[in-house]
Amino acid sequence: MTAPEILAELETLGSASYKRLLMTNHGVREPFFGVKIGDLKKLQKRIKKDHKLALELYDTGNYDAMYLAGLIADDSEMTRPDLDRWVKAAYGGALAGFTVPWVAAGSPHGWAMAEKWIASSKPTIASAGWATYASLASLEQELSAPSEVDGLSRLELLRERLRQVEESIHQAPNEVRYAMNSYVIALGSYVAELADEALAAARRIGPVEVDLGNNDCKTPDAAEYILKSQARGSLMKKRKSVKC
Repeated sequence: MTAPEILAELETLGSASYKRLLMTNHGVREPFFGVKIGDLKKLQKRIKKDHKLALELYDTGNYDAMYLAGLIADDSEMTRPDLDRWVKAAYGGALAGFTVPWVAAGSPHGWAMAEKWIASSKPTIASAGWATYASLASLEQELSAPSEVDGLSRLELLRERLRQVEESIHQAPNEVRYAMNSYVIALGSYVAELADEALAAARRIGPVEVDLGNNDCKTPDAAEYILKSQARGSLMKKRKSVKC
């Protein structure tokens, strides 16, 4: 299928009520049709992976097409310029918080891009960086391997970023606070070597206030979330892919 064909099909799948919901409560803006995620996933199953098509769809600037692009992209083929282009175009909670971080974490450049993005003065990019770190923490990989950042191992880098979150989360911009909080949860839920440290940090940090807009979403209590993971007797199983 071609990008124009996909856009035509997306238009037929659009829901006026869902579109209003996304615009009112989740910061999504035109152009888009309001396609529900379930319908996007049905398209994903038909297309499977098509990296060229993914790049074309993302570059349309259509929100529905951009979300679908993340689902069908071959993460292993993403270049650093591709990822930078994607994160600069991302907006709203889903693209910056899920689509781009998922693809970045699955690429060969996840650690370097996460580190670069968290230093951005643009909140959407910084939040994407922290979400990428959270995604990396949940993936199956060797954490003793080099991270490509400051000569640190991946585990050492995750620990350093936990310290950074504890020191700066309450002064960070709104969406960055949410992503940082999710990072603490990811460490406490997926990384056995850092679970206790993440729980202790979450308790010291305390409640994290985030304005999530006109919806029923709530900021998770990191300590409570981590404790629930530990109460099951084991941490959450590491994932092969963060896409869902």
